[in-house]
Amino acid sequence: MTEPTVGEGELLDRQALRRVGGLSTELEDVSEVEYRRVRLERVLLVGVWTSGTLSQAERSLRELAQLAETAGSAVVGGVVQRRSAPDPATYVGSGKANELRDLVQSSGADTVICDGELSPGQLRTLEDIVKVKVVDRTWLILDIFAQHARSREGKAQVSLAQMQYLLPRLRGWGESLSRQAGGRAGGATGGVGTRGPGETKIETDRRRIRSQMAKIRSQLRTMDRTRATQRHARQRSGVPMVALAGYTNAGKSSLLNRLTGSGVLVDDSLFATLDPTVRKVRTPGGRDITVSDTVGFVRHLPHELVEAFRSTLEEIRDADVIVHVVDGSDEVPREQIAAVREVLSQIDAGDVPEIIAINKADVAEQNVTAGVLRHEPHAVLVSARSGLGIGELLAAIDADLPRTLVDVDVVVPYERGDLLARVYREGDVVSVDHEEHGSHLKARVAEELARELDSVAAG
Repeated sequence: MTEPTVGEGELLDRQALRRVGGLSTELEDVSEVEYRRVRLERVLLVGVWTSGTLSQAERSLRELAQLAETAGSAVVGGVVQRRSAPDPATYVGSGKANELRDLVQSSGADTVICDGELSPGQLRTLEDIVKVKVVDRTWLILDIFAQHARSREGKAQVSLAQMQYLLPRLRGWGESLSRQAGGRAGGATGGVGTRGPGETKIETDRRRIRSQMAKIRSQLRTMDRTRATQRHARQRSGVPMVALAGYTNAGKSSLLNRLTGSGVLVDDSLFATLDPTVRKVRTPGGRDITVSDTVGFVRHLPHELVEAFRSTLEEIRDADVIVHVVDGSDEVPREQIAAVREVLSQIDAGDVPEIIAINKADVAEQNVTAGVLRHEPHAVLVSARSGLGIGELLAAIDADLPRTLVDVDVVVPYERGDLLARVYREGDVVSVDHEEHGSHLKARVAEELARELDSVAAG
């Protein structure tokens, strides 16, 4: 056997399955359809590296390992393969799929998780080769969301996203492919549409899931109206809205607690927050604002989730200012920033004023945070844990908030010189006449300060 040439050796090396260091569910035979509820125990991760650097591919696989562990699995190993594009039949190619099967057998893995979204055909073919359950990144994220959803709305949103993903991937299992529900099958439960030449079991499953999706969409529309009413009420009150957005586990909930003194759940895990939380806080300039904590983003956030959570994500789109929270301790925070901005553009929030809050600055590498500051001039170093930079962040929010000025004509009591000073500092003074009971003030000020002046003058 001849030795490969240098060029051939490089090609073989590039196409080989590369083990990724530092990464250290089984098929269920069901009689109806394979409903992919992930039961992760010992998993092997596999990624296809099509662009970028090897270190980027390995970082993506390490993030996949975090996702798998969040879902309750033990990662036994991970490999990446260099290809120009994923194989349309098996994701990794038939030869590498056989190598993957050998790795599964030697590692004792019962599940393979692919770092991408696989087509129904890829899932089926790869499972047939490796002989264990195959799960893709999209379904893994959907499963984590399903585990973390707590509110009725959150559970409904996740269920809808799962069904949207599952519908094109339904397949009969075992003999269920050949079962028919024709004629008078099913008796009274058959109904219109199940009689006639016959309906395969998988068609019945699809019809049932579409019906359930329609029911959930109807429920979500009702919840959407309630949320929209609450959001419009906040807008009518004139209180500016600030939304915390960012990568999952960047510390948004911790920052909300630090900013507002609230006790929102903080958990060092991915996607700990799914349901938006709104709290009030006062800025250094004396403005009351609402701050909302929202669901975290991740690279390649499933389209189904973005669609299902669209009403929740409108908290970000309708905000006056977005505080984009970045994990400063991450190796490459700028990649996180790019991933978050991609989702923001999907929900039409790309034009909302944005402040970058580089969180965890107390433990971050100085050269890493300095790199972010160079590329993001409108950024603030903060630490939700120590309180570093919180005052500076609030001042930046205050400066970016829109200011709607209204005319006031009031008499300000002399003992409230602090209010008069605020008018000089924050508004436009037209005239001030000192009278017997106070200062007769004509000015243009923000709505919130105008309400305070009216209250003092009336009292």
